Amino acid sequence: MATTTDSSPRAAGYRGKRVFDLCISGLALPLLSPLFLIISVLVKVSSRGPVFFRQERLGLFGRPFIMLKFRSMVVDASRLGSNVSPAGDPRVTRLGSFLRKTYLDEMPQLLNVLRGDMSLVGPRPETPEYVAMYSPQERRVLDVRPGMAGPSTLAFESEADVLARSADPYRYYVDHLMHARVRVDLEYLERQSILYDLGVLLRTLLMVVSE
Repeated sequence: MATTTDSSPRAAGYRGKRVFDLCISGLALPLLSPLFLIISVLVKVSSRGPVFFRQERLGLFGRPFIMLKFRSMVVDASRLGSNVSPAGDPRVTRLGSFLRKTYLDEMPQLLNVLRGDMSLVGPRPETPEYVAMYSPQERRVLDVRPGMAGPSTLAFESEADVLARSADPYRYYVDHLMHARVRVDLEYLERQSILYDLGVLLRTLLMVVSE
């Protein structure tokens, strides 16, 4: 019996998006390898601990994967506080503060993109503990691959400062900010396209440069 494939415009768009992700990440990784090496050395010599921070996140269809970042916090930071980091968090190293401000700590996620865990643009992935708090409607963000950049990244670029002004950053995040971010990311599901992704990437680059 002959098998059928999904030839809908949406399916073609998903395939095109994956090709786009592979091309950009495949080109960017070799070009950025000298910067990767420099940051790796600086992270290693500036504070005790591994170069990379690995954390379980939930991706497409709720599948778990290990997301990579350059380590920006002290070792065992999760034991010293919640999984929310306001501005001025004492767990963040001096170098880590710079990496976060410039979004350089996110660069290793190009490897996640290459592996298919993530996309260049999409909803930001969350940890299982936070996804467990999503409503059924909010869980629709898991219908697409999570992204390195996305609408909520742009909309909440000053998230750390907002959390710092809260009396209880963790409660403010889970009660308000997390759901606000998801609402913005849900809009991506209706607007996603290669052209839209390019716009998000350009706006993200401009945001980083303007910091």
